[in-house]
Amino acid sequence: EVSQDGDTLTFIIVSQKLSGTGEYHVDRTYDDFEWLQQHLFAQEDVPGIQGVIFPPLPARPQVNASAKAMKQLGKCARTSLREWQPYCKALETFLRQVAAHSILSKNKAVEVFLTSTEPPGRQKVRRNIFNRLSQAVEEMRKEGHKVCIFLLDNLTCSLNTLSACRVCVKLSEVFDSIKKNIISVAVNDMNTLGLGLDLDSRYQEAEKEMLFRRTCKLVELENARKNAEKAKPVKKNAMEEVKKAAQGEFEQICKVAKQEVK
Repeated sequence: EVSQDGDTLTFIIVSQKLSGTGEYHVDRTYDDFEWLQQHLFAQEDVPGIQGVIFPPLPARPQVNASAKAMKQLGKCARTSLREWQPYCKALETFLRQVAAHSILSKNKAVEVFLTSTEPPGRQKVRRNIFNRLSQAVEEMRKEGHKVCIFLLDNLTCSLNTLSACRVCVKLSEVFDSIKKNIISVAVNDMNTLGLGLDLDSRYQEAEKEMLFRRTCKLVELENARKNAEKAKPVKKNAMEEVKKAAQGEFEQICKVAKQEVK
């Protein structure tokens, strides 16, 4: 669930340990979700971690942008916390994927995030450049709905001026109902389509990043092989150990990556 205080969205998360009873209720902001993701990224010492496709977070919620869009859609439009339900679902999916992951779920930060009564921490995170196709689509759909609602709004006002005619008043109510329905559909489309496209691009980006890390390890392995072949007798054993270690790490990454892609 979500609550709003000005420009800040607070997400209420309920969880339960599989091995125990009772529930944990914690309040988290988007900064807390980034804190958790950063700790998952930082597990460099975990075997095969470079082969993991890290579940992506949705984009940071734009509360002001949403309110502005709603204002442009018409006078009758009002922001509602229900509009954030698709976004809450995306965050919930992220947490479920992390909690169900055989490697990521073992990170201590996951338990702290889900159970600590205090906010786990704040820190800025480097963000990758993601495809912004969803924003372009959102703007196009918003403009189309704005024109339609503007026409309906004017027509409703014109009919209301003819209040002496019962038919006109009834017709005005019908158009007003149609306008409200279009607003509802427009808001839902903006939330679900834009969010879906953005998440899809982030999942693709996460997989490409994993494949890039695997390629880097492969290059490292090839260099270790060449160095072992060219090493002088004095350094031969040491270079062979380096090659053996690189070979083991690469095989572990490939094993994890194969499971992740599947």
